[in-house]
Amino acid sequence: MKYTFPESFIWGTATAAHQVEGNNNNCDVWAEEYSEGSPYKDRSGDAVDHYNRFKDDIKLMADIGFKSYRFSVEWARIEPEPGVYSRAQLNHYREVIQTCIDNGLKPVVTMFHFTSPQWLMRLGGWKNPETADRFAKYCEVVIKEIGQDLDYVLTMNEANLPVMLKELFVNLEFVPPVGIDAKSWTAPGWRESAASKCGTTIDNYFTFHMASDDSSIQVVKDAHRKARTAIKRCNPAIKVGLSLALPEIQTIDGGEKHAEQAWQDYFTQFRSLFEDDDFLGVQNYTREVYGSSGALPVEEGREITAMGYEYYPEALAGVIRRINGEISIPILVTEHGIATDDDSRREEFILRGLKGVYDCVAEGIDIRGYMYWSTFDNFEWSFGYDKRFGVIGVNLETQERTVKNSAKLLGEISQSNTLRL
Repeated sequence: MKYTFPESFIWGTATAAHQVEGNNNNCDVWAEEYSEGSPYKDRSGDAVDHYNRFKDDIKLMADIGFKSYRFSVEWARIEPEPGVYSRAQLNHYREVIQTCIDNGLKPVVTMFHFTSPQWLMRLGGWKNPETADRFAKYCEVVIKEIGQDLDYVLTMNEANLPVMLKELFVNLEFVPPVGIDAKSWTAPGWRESAASKCGTTIDNYFTFHMASDDSSIQVVKDAHRKARTAIKRCNPAIKVGLSLALPEIQTIDGGEKHAEQAWQDYFTQFRSLFEDDDFLGVQNYTREVYGSSGALPVEEGREITAMGYEYYPEALAGVIRRINGEISIPILVTEHGIATDDDSRREEFILRGLKGVYDCVAEGIDIRGYMYWSTFDNFEWSFGYDKRFGVIGVNLETQERTVKNSAKLLGEISQSNTLRL
């Protein structure tokens, strides 16, 4: 069967600056990687050296057949000290945007993808209400300088992730991927070392991943609203949104209250934040199933990914349908992916996920595009380099790129605008 998408549908892949650029040594995550007793399996180091190799990388994306590239600009590079903006770094990202355009790729820019400047920690990080104004000013400077050719901008990636992490750590007893104490949600000793590397104390040290209480969530919300206003003031034509991490929430008998609470935590409490946005970025990797005792472990015998998630690409369509019933703005799939060393399972994941997206489009849901996570096998935060999401492999010793079959598949779909099953 052949399934054709709308002519304007956006096809591409996504990355985050810290995960691919390398040597992002002025941000808080870098301090965490190098802290005493750090829980990070690897240090990001050179990453995949995308900062220096972006021209060849973007040309490779175009050669594969992709039509867009979602990437983040790095706040810690652009504003190395409070109120000091680097002309060289602004020029760098201007060149990244222009390289996308020159290669026929639509640049989709994320202003913030988890990493903050180390100086922000000295000022209280994401618990300080002034952070919202500082973030908005940074966005204003970037868009005024290099935003004239952008159509889509996300203020921040997964604004709800800190809440989701807290839920997972405390209730499911997961090993925290950002090193936070699962039971008490306090900062362990290694964070004192990270705080020191940022030039502050543990009392001030408050990263984005810790923003899960009411007051810090409010800071995140204020930051988005003020950034949206600043971006629109600089370029009213830009479509502005944010992204949320959203598993599909399912229930068995007795799990209804737990499921509704999860959806309240993950989505509903943020709804008023983005209802006036131009679009919502949806990021989905799996589902969560709730029973009478709460979230259930993956059912025995089910396939799981390298991240320990249930292999369930149909979750993407489930999330889209639920969101569409609750909001009226367009949806852009800004991440959907799988960590696996078996690329054939990635191909299957993409095909099944996209069949669900097509069905949603056919039902009349306004979906603007699909961006697979991620472009490259890259630095996966505290998990290091072992969790491979990429459609392009990278030899970390030589930085050689290898185009996987999944990339070729997605490139063919992008070029033809058609899914064949």
